[in-house]
Amino acid sequence: MNQSIPSFGQSDAVSLRDEDAASKVLHDAVMGLWEVVNSLTRLRRSSRQNYRVTIFGSARLSEGTPAYEGVKELATQLTRLGCDIISGGGPGLMKAANEGARAAAPNASHRSVGIRVDLPFEQEINSFVGQAYAHGTFFSRLHHFMLVSDAFIVAPGGIGSLLELSLAWQLLQVRRLYNVPLIVVGKMWGELIDWGRRNMLQDGRELASEVDFEIPRCVSSIEEAVAIIEENRRTWLAGQELP
Repeated sequence: MNQSIPSFGQSDAVSLRDEDAASKVLHDAVMGLWEVVNSLTRLRRSSRQNYRVTIFGSARLSEGTPAYEGVKELATQLTRLGCDIISGGGPGLMKAANEGARAAAPNASHRSVGIRVDLPFEQEINSFVGQAYAHGTFFSRLHHFMLVSDAFIVAPGGIGSLLELSLAWQLLQVRRLYNVPLIVVGKMWGELIDWGRRNMLQDGRELASEVDFEIPRCVSSIEEAVAIIEENRRTWLAGQELP
């Protein structure tokens, strides 16, 4: 690419008329910003007060359904155990998670967290969120979940919950996350994992490893999920006591 040197001003200036050169400047700048963000997100507090559980689930399941009441009870038990609860901040099972947290800790609203995304049709953040964050894109929102969570629980949900599950699963697979439980609740997710085993572990054309399918821990009850979190939180607390 030949770029003429301007007769005055900055010698390395790029004219907007040169779309290729301008696009390269923009590309390099964005990549540089990503590198800065990736570096900054490596920083962690040496210790913090509470273990944080993110609960993913459908926005479409309303109060009174078995899934809603189950997620609410799960969040209540985890909050009483000493966990902070994080959700997507919206309606449905997200609201159930935040409602359960607030029911267990009504005077500590900051322990009920919502991380929402701006969408044209998105409802306002639910009334049980005590500490709210908003993102303009799914990408930054998903990154936020991954950075702040000590455990993930995936309740029944749709495509959004599948996306969240898949990202956490892959980060655990490649050890960008480690010692972070990924708990999937209900028959639908168990069937998804069985489908993956059948289609990705065929002899002669393996697309994954058997160990990858041991990452999600399938449970069918609140008690099983709480037991896994309790065990992992005990290890986490021991680590928090280190100097």
